[in-house]
Amino acid sequence: MKQQPDSAEYRFKVVGLARLERLCAHGHVDLFYGDESGVSLQPCVPYGWQFQEEQVFLPSTSGKGVNCFALLNRKNECWFRTTEQTITAGTIRQWLDVFAQSLKRLTVIVLDNAPVHQAGEIQRCRQGWQERGLYVFYLPAYSPHLNIAEVLWRKLKYEWLRAEDYADKETLCYQVWQALAAVGKSLKIAFGDFRQNTN
Repeated sequence: MKQQPDSAEYRFKVVGLARLERLCAHGHVDLFYGDESGVSLQPCVPYGWQFQEEQVFLPSTSGKGVNCFALLNRKNECWFRTTEQTITAGTIRQWLDVFAQSLKRLTVIVLDNAPVHQAGEIQRCRQGWQERGLYVFYLPAYSPHLNIAEVLWRKLKYEWLRAEDYADKETLCYQVWQALAAVGKSLKIAFGDFRQNTN
């Protein structure tokens, strides 16, 4: 059975997120949505069709692929890092330390409640980040639809990567990096305005 968010927490968080979206729209804060995802050497198989007797295949290699972390806003500004290692709370802390050095104004990062985001190492750094103008806003539990970074991973895996990009690990890592670097330039996602639905 699919888990549902707590209704009171959900309403409270959605109202807060709507306020942040309005502040961002008026240029008072920068608002980024953050998330991480792995891209496996086994490609995602989209829906499709083929002729009878036609053989269709995608290249697939065993082994680990590449892990990605991205901060994305509705203007398609994307700050990202990739690694072949497991992404830990320590990894995210280091990356957010770097990100905090490039802020132009007060900035809020929206994260889900994954253990790696809630870890003690992250909580201990929040005061220092806030002194540099970087704040973390946690989404209500079981609400991935509120995180626009989820759309980024869907686009990356199902649209932007080609079958030949999975030929080997080096090719995959390079093509993932190239795709993420192209976000906001040659690759864009049409985000709508935030809709405050507290139901």
